[in-house]
Amino acid sequence: MKQLIDKLYHTTGLEPDEYKTLIDSRNEDLYEYLAWRAREVRTRHYGHDVYIRGLIEFTNYCRNDCYYCGIRKSNRSAQRYRLTDEQILECCRTGYELGFRTFVLQGGEDGYYTDEKVIGIIRSIKKEFPDCAVTLSIGERSYESYKAFYDAGADRYLLRHETADESHYAMLHPEKMSLKNRKQCLYDLKQIGYQVGCGFMVGSPYQTTDHIVGDLLFIKELEPHMVGIGPFIPHHATPFAGKEAGTLELTLYLLAIIRLMLPEVLLPATTALGTIDPRGRERGILAGANIVMPNLSPKSVREKYLLYDNKICTGDEAAECRYCLEKRMESIGCRIAVSRGDHKACIQKTA
Repeated sequence: MKQLIDKLYHTTGLEPDEYKTLIDSRNEDLYEYLAWRAREVRTRHYGHDVYIRGLIEFTNYCRNDCYYCGIRKSNRSAQRYRLTDEQILECCRTGYELGFRTFVLQGGEDGYYTDEKVIGIIRSIKKEFPDCAVTLSIGERSYESYKAFYDAGADRYLLRHETADESHYAMLHPEKMSLKNRKQCLYDLKQIGYQVGCGFMVGSPYQTTDHIVGDLLFIKELEPHMVGIGPFIPHHATPFAGKEAGTLELTLYLLAIIRLMLPEVLLPATTALGTIDPRGRERGILAGANIVMPNLSPKSVREKYLLYDNKICTGDEAAECRYCLEKRMESIGCRIAVSRGDHKACIQKTA
């Protein structure tokens, strides 16, 4: 199997059956070799820098009813909230003092936030923090909306595709949601000029190796600037409450594969990784990741933005989380970079 890893390392691509073989034949020895190769590639392109993104979860209202998500529309036990514009800016001020140069505005698909409201928030952040990047993660919108946000100063957009297989997508989402539309959104974002992020859940209900291979092929075709993958973790108030969680082992393996597929990709070690293993984020970095996303949201709302159960750091102050992560990264020979942390192929937009 090491010859398949070497082939991926040298060519950045495999045939579908080769990906399947590589995934299904995984073992600890193979993973160690794969992760070593992934670290080598990451270090070649980004050194030992780990980029931090300040996550601001500004609304947990959502029009969608995804079967896996704790803030789904039908979850009547969710305590809904929206941050004010001033609260969002205060999160950014706190983050800026702590060395954050990217702010990620993440929320459900909340109709309250019209294009005008989103544009106003983007402009306020860029006016006060012109040297910072603004990333949006607010779901499916029209081409015109995405273009308006970009023109207002948004730099990046995260939109997980969740699964690249139509039938699997239908098992995870209500009928009114469409994989075709989700993919089109990603292509629209890339055409407009965003640094684009896609991604999928590892170990989601009904997922097979063939589904994962399809995800890898879609990612290779799209060539996003960022890929966010993390283990599926069930939420008690969803239809998937009793489903088995995804594993750390497979997630790390796929992180390393993605690093070899897209050598310059920005690859987060997600909060979900840290939730299923105390050293999950460190292990993600050691598998080739180079981003961590501490939470800058006010403590009062963190426990209300629960996409899955047992999410970590819901009670930490932003500074606690920032310095804890710094020590964690230093323990594995990496360093937190005070930088926007743009994809190497992208030229920064002027403020």
